[in-house]
Amino acid sequence: MHTSQQRTGCSGPAGHLECLVDEPATPARGVAVLCHPHPVHGGTMDNKVIQTLARAFVQLGYRSVRFNFRGVGQSQGHW
Repeated sequence: MHTSQQRTGCSGPAGHLECLVDEPATPARGVAVLCHPHPVHGGTMDNKVIQTLARAFVQLGYRSVRFNFRGVGQSQGHW
């Protein structure tokens, strides 16, 4: 199954948020927004549970969107 992944971001009042969008090979059936575990405990959008969920949703035909909370990874601001 061929999918594509785009590293992107979105701007908000607290600054830029780092995002990853995974697209299925066929037209998307919907969108799954995935939020990572608490940043104080090391949570990021690259957490293995979040990566697994993103892959599963894409295999089911959904666009997967995940992002880093403020102050995590390349996202601006403070947690």
